[in-house]
Amino acid sequence: MVLTGQITNFFLETRRHTEAICQPLEIEDYVVQPIIDVSPPKWHLGHTTWFFEEFVLKKHFEDYKCFDSNFSFVFNSYYETVGKRVIRADRGNLSRPSVAKVYEYRNHVTENMKVFLDKGLTREIEELVEIGIHHEKQHQELLLTDIKYILGNNPLLPIFSPSYKEHTPDNYNQEWLQIAEGIYSIGHNSNDFCYDNELGLHKVYLQAFNISNKLVTNLEYLAFIEDNGYKKFDLWHAEGWDWVKQNQINAPLYWHLIDGEWRNYTLNGLQNVDWAAPVTHVSYFEAYAYAQWKNCRLPTEFEWEIASQNFNWGKRWEWTESAYLPYPNYKKAAGALGEYNGKFMVNQKVLRGSSIATPAKHARHTYRNFFPTNLRWQFTGIRLAK
Repeated sequence: MVLTGQITNFFLETRRHTEAICQPLEIEDYVVQPIIDVSPPKWHLGHTTWFFEEFVLKKHFEDYKCFDSNFSFVFNSYYETVGKRVIRADRGNLSRPSVAKVYEYRNHVTENMKVFLDKGLTREIEELVEIGIHHEKQHQELLLTDIKYILGNNPLLPIFSPSYKEHTPDNYNQEWLQIAEGIYSIGHNSNDFCYDNELGLHKVYLQAFNISNKLVTNLEYLAFIEDNGYKKFDLWHAEGWDWVKQNQINAPLYWHLIDGEWRNYTLNGLQNVDWAAPVTHVSYFEAYAYAQWKNCRLPTEFEWEIASQNFNWGKRWEWTESAYLPYPNYKKAAGALGEYNGKFMVNQKVLRGSSIATPAKHARHTYRNFFPTNLRWQFTGIRLAK
């Protein structure tokens, strides 16, 4: 929980960071939506602003004047409780409101939030504001990975930032960590912020297992490619094998074989693959197939949580073998915020850790990220267990 005296600064630094991410963009970049899973940067700027307007200012600030009554329809994401909204696939068709107007909207809401926060908050409203801040931090990561997808699918493969560090190697040897059989506590257990899907501290029994202290590297993954891993049906789930064939997948996202040499698109532009860096932009299907090829497996999310104190994490979201399901005694919150996590607990796999795109003050070892098995535009990676 953020102390009352600090929440204004936390709010303002978060708002500034979102806009700093967008600073290198050209105005044309703000509206592009190559696929349904990727939202235009302009939409992220508006949606994170709408969240504070809709759930905080409209409901709890009597003096607040709505910036534009149409913006709820434009910038609502999936909150059925709030009302109608633009279909997700159509976010890239929104040439209006303009980028300038969206920044006006951000400024309007930010300034009103400053006044509202200075009035003093009840604990309930402070918790709501804190959710809004971390919601914006989630979108900062999505914003960065969406920008990468937008630029990485531009045939010119433009540079977003020459200074951004995507790929850094782990300069230590790979080892297998031994975790003893036993009964362990799982779930968030402090007063610090977490989402509702992390709550419900509970016991799990784990068999003894081994887990790698390092993520799988690009060089290790290259061996899988060169051994025709993408052509061996017996390594894949049936659905994964269909995905490989239908989409002609033969390497991680952003890899390009040019004149017999593997290169990959990064936020620094097209680069030679750094073979020592952790492989990234792989789907659950690919993570599973690679583990099969290595005669290993992916850890469950419970194994990952217990073992995480023994290894470095935070460079890649790590696929686990766990379906995204509720913890014991999980209850959705009333109203719109109850739609935040609970309604997605089907057909998703849990990812643990965080990534190089995760903003400061947002990562924790109990965080439960989740995505469908085919998606790979996030900075996803592989840690093996056996």
